[in-house]
Amino acid sequence: MATQARQQPHWQAPPEPNANTQLPPLKIWNSLTRSKTPFIPLDPKSKRVTWYACGPTVYDDAHLGHARNYVSTDIIRRIMKDYFQFDVNFVMNITDVDDKIIVRGRQQHLLEEFYDTSRRRGTETTEDASLSALQAYLSKNLPLLPSDLSPEEVSRSIDAQYKLVLNGKALDGGAAGDKEAKIKMHIKTALAASSAIVALKTGSIPTDQFNSQVQDVLLPYLDSLYGSTINASDHSIFTKLTKKFENRFMEDVRALNCVDPDAVTRVTEYGQQIVDFVAKVEKNGFAYKTSDGSVYFDIEAFEKADNSYARLEPWNRNDQELQADGEGALTKKSSEKRSDADFALWKSSKPGEPSWPSPWGDGRPGWHIECSAMASDKLGSQIDIHSGGIDLAFPHHDNELAQSEAYWCEQNRQSQHQWINYFMHMGHLSIQGSKMSKSLKNFTTIREALGRGDWTSRSLRIVFLLGGWREGIEITDDIVKEGSAWEDKVNNFFIKVNDILERQDDQQHEKTDRSMEEALQKTKDDVYNAFCDSFGTPVVMRSISELISEYNSSDKSVLSTQQTLKIARWVTSIVNTFGLNGSAKAGDDSIGWSGISIPDYAKPYLTSISKLRDTLRQTARSSKNLTAQNLKDIAEPTQNGQQPQKAEAAPYAAVLSTFQSDISALSTSDTLAKDILQLCDRIRDTDLWDLGIYLEDRPDPQPALIRPVTRELRAAKADQNALLQQKQAQKEKAKQEKDRAREEREEKGRLSHLEMFRTEEFAEWDEEGLPVRDREGVEVTKSRAKKLRKEWERQRRVHEAWVKEQGKE
Repeated sequence: MATQARQQPHWQAPPEPNANTQLPPLKIWNSLTRSKTPFIPLDPKSKRVTWYACGPTVYDDAHLGHARNYVSTDIIRRIMKDYFQFDVNFVMNITDVDDKIIVRGRQQHLLEEFYDTSRRRGTETTEDASLSALQAYLSKNLPLLPSDLSPEEVSRSIDAQYKLVLNGKALDGGAAGDKEAKIKMHIKTALAASSAIVALKTGSIPTDQFNSQVQDVLLPYLDSLYGSTINASDHSIFTKLTKKFENRFMEDVRALNCVDPDAVTRVTEYGQQIVDFVAKVEKNGFAYKTSDGSVYFDIEAFEKADNSYARLEPWNRNDQELQADGEGALTKKSSEKRSDADFALWKSSKPGEPSWPSPWGDGRPGWHIECSAMASDKLGSQIDIHSGGIDLAFPHHDNELAQSEAYWCEQNRQSQHQWINYFMHMGHLSIQGSKMSKSLKNFTTIREALGRGDWTSRSLRIVFLLGGWREGIEITDDIVKEGSAWEDKVNNFFIKVNDILERQDDQQHEKTDRSMEEALQKTKDDVYNAFCDSFGTPVVMRSISELISEYNSSDKSVLSTQQTLKIARWVTSIVNTFGLNGSAKAGDDSIGWSGISIPDYAKPYLTSISKLRDTLRQTARSSKNLTAQNLKDIAEPTQNGQQPQKAEAAPYAAVLSTFQSDISALSTSDTLAKDILQLCDRIRDTDLWDLGIYLEDRPDPQPALIRPVTRELRAAKADQNALLQQKQAQKEKAKQEKDRAREEREEKGRLSHLEMFRTEEFAEWDEEGLPVRDREGVEVTKSRAKKLRKEWERQRRVHEAWVKEQGKE
């Protein structure tokens, strides 16, 4: 039943569970219907859910765009498991056989061989090869440039030919997009390589730096020359690459606090199963072999048998660019294909490509067949959920669906087999309007972002939670600020609640604030409804923020400790469900998240410091006849003289000891109160801050809040310091301008009005020094004399003021 080109085919909802089976009224945005559909698992009684997720193609480090996919998937998986209590069996694949992997593995192998040869033969070989590689790169990727361009001319020629792109526009003057982002990437590569080659000629570039700058032009050049000559039967050429980046990928997603899959499948471990899978598709009449030993999926035969192709994005089924991308860079167009849209299930291996035995000859799997075979092997003929990035919808996922339904197709069936019931696609992460992508090289790797401190696992997860899982997210200053504000708000809430726990003997109330009870229940209901509405995390995040705002503004005198703890435990359970608190479980009977607690070994010293400081500040502000002896009397009870029991406590003990010593060293004076307050400020702003502790002063009679220094506090202090530096710079500038004006006045004031006109311009003056005749002996006119008199009067006043000022000095 071939469908209209832009219409999705019918989706068969899973059967309704019996009346005794209780399921949440969860709806999921289903890419198979492009609507929110009620979620009913295949095994509703046991609430067992099967889920297959497309994993990484491991040929490079994962970037923040990948983090968007895997973190969002992890959040939904946690909600399904920990909030809705589904029993989720989560399987993820590792693609370790793929055109990109073959090319990258081959390129790295050839580059290592090239460097070995260059070390033996000298820089001349390196320069010649790099120059040829640069020219080949320019010819292929920047065709507006002359093919025989010298390295010295590259920069100037790029400025001339690609001026529009460099200025943020398209080549035709319109809006820039992914095409222009790719051109910019090629420009960056060409400029790096050309400048390195120029520097090599003069011997002004280290070898490591040169290699780094030219490798992106050398890699495709060497592969074009020698790729087909490598011994591809040595699979270690490729597995060395994939094992390295699989390990790094798992390290990265664990650093983002993603829970490990229940099972991981790898293409290299499924060779025979994939061959068997292709053979059955062929046997069912939906695949055909070509003379080179490749096997293609027959879309026309599939649709003639009342099946639907391109279930997810039928409007893209004739997009040749997407089809070519799905087939891979190493696939050559075959004249034996029955349709241009038919895709490879099995590819005959050419020289330089790894291969496995099959009935059709040595070859390797097509990209799409890998997931079909592995998912079917692990989860069977029908699966509840399949997920991946939105960029995989067509052709990858549409081809998966077609070949899997062709595999599981039964004779004499009443309807088309539905392999996947719910397809979920995670939205893109964008930067400057373009999708973050390895091919565009406009990405920041996960380990770079975490290592530099640009993001933490929590802060990145919060940003993803603030946006819907299926919507695209663009990293902007506004969304970063929104995420930081939310994190800071929850941080402060947990810190204050923990402070109440520390002092709960002083905070017992028998009364109950009904408004907060109602607010908590309303928030719980709102969160439940939001989760049921296709995992609406933006609504949940907003609801939590509003609950905390209501708590902050509530009358604490009628709010019992137990009420506060009840709110805090519930908020904790949700942030744990979101994976915002390390390995903590949603059901943990804890309060808060990591990063807000004070080490136990530090608490005795910090408590002593805080109490001493509170007492000193109160004394300095209230006592009129303050003496040094008063201070010693205050400080003495805290001097227990004990050495810290743990080495980690030594810095805190040292701050307390120094504080006590500095107090004792103060002497009675008119400025004693001021000296005390300055010392208290130093303890807060420097001594403890440097240990990662901040004392937050609160209105009397509340004691200072002892809290860890958070990223938000550091950012606020950095902003405060920047403002102070700006004010200081403005003050210094004003002082310099004032001094300069004073110096100019002094310089002008030194000149006597009686001498100001005694210059070569004039020949005769009266007794006041006013000119009578000019240098030619001509008498000064009355009008000019009048103007000169005005100047004379002004200078007289300036000079007399200067003389008077000198007399004061």
